[in-house]
Amino acid sequence: MKVLVVDDEDWVLDTVRRYLEQAGFEVVPARDGAAALEAFRNTAPDLVILDWMLPKLDGLSVAKEIRASSTAPIIMLTARVTEQDRLAGFHAGVDDYVVKPFSARELEARVRAVLRRSSGKEPSIQETGDLRLDREQRLVWVRGEEVELSAMGFDLLAFLMSHPGRVFTRLELLEAVRGETYSGFERSIDSHVKRLRQKVERDPAKPVYILTVFGVGYRFARGEDA
Repeated sequence: MKVLVVDDEDWVLDTVRRYLEQAGFEVVPARDGAAALEAFRNTAPDLVILDWMLPKLDGLSVAKEIRASSTAPIIMLTARVTEQDRLAGFHAGVDDYVVKPFSARELEARVRAVLRRSSGKEPSIQETGDLRLDREQRLVWVRGEEVELSAMGFDLLAFLMSHPGRVFTRLELLEAVRGETYSGFERSIDSHVKRLRQKVERDPAKPVYILTVFGVGYRFARGEDA
């Protein structure tokens, strides 16, 4: 899959390019809005990662130009985080937001999730062991019985189930399910995980689904593990 990455800061381009290439993506870089549109026309990328504050043509204008002729998903990578900014981006055709400073691993996860959704490959129903989750209805069943989760609990479980076996730090999990960086509050994820385990695990003290990786964070068990 080909990703157009647009940012005027070299360190951002280098970081995103290196990480996505290691993850198997082909990366096309651009450093200003005009170059972004030219690269988009010439390379037909599958997805665009776009900074808002760009020379020559700002990211919002670039998004509008792309959306006028293409349905390729756009992720805005920006420090602008107000509700007004987000709404302006969504009205311009942006599909998702990643806030600076950002986690490269979380950005990769967002890229894969947006690509799955745009290709129709994001499964509505996910099942592992005796745990079943329906994204569209936002329902969860454990051993055939429906359980009630908070909005945060559901989003956390859905995200973890989408990445079985992969280890996430607490901050990465908060960024992924809330779309913002809660630096200094990442330990609050422990409370959410504790409540979630009480809902979905047979024995919350000996979890088989939501596993602790000591010194790092959490991961969701692979199917064979559960």
